[in-house]
Amino acid sequence: AQVPVISAGDGPGHHPTQALLDLYTINKELGRLDHLRIGLAGDLRNGRTARSLAVLLARFEGNELVLIAPPVLRMGEDVLHSVRAQLPLQEATDLADVAPTLDVLYQTRIQAERFESAEEYERYRGVYVVDAELMRRLPEHAILMHPLPRAGEIDPSVDTDPRAAYFRQARNALWVRMAVLDWAMAG
Repeated sequence: AQVPVISAGDGPGHHPTQALLDLYTINKELGRLDHLRIGLAGDLRNGRTARSLAVLLARFEGNELVLIAPPVLRMGEDVLHSVRAQLPLQEATDLADVAPTLDVLYQTRIQAERFESAEEYERYRGVYVVDAELMRRLPEHAILMHPLPRAGEIDPSVDTDPRAAYFRQARNALWVRMAVLDWAMAG
């Protein structure tokens, strides 16, 4: 095309600019993008940010992904197929159990608009909540990320924990998306 097109997300599909800013945040916070154990938690079936991040993280050497979701919200086979070929992948349902093994915990919200009924949404809402107890299980060097907005899956008491990187992550969005626009406009 003669005019650059930037995908800002496509429903439950992918969200490329979010994945770029997530990589930028991980690198800025931890100083690397390789040899990390990253947990993606929440609605991985419909969470476009987690889907895009999984694809990009698979491009870096030595990374391991832990996909933490109820079976009905597990990541789609389209992403699993491509990611499995590039890095070790573990699927889990118990966030507290895997938290001590992670370098990055990427928490996503359970999205009410993706369910056919309020009853079904209520069944899964709150299944994974990051609170002070879970943060005690997360290693001291690890970071907690979230694409925002949150909907009860991160207790506000966690906001002051230095490992809570989601507000810094949101700030990084400005710089990364400005860079993408600059690149597109430069031709």
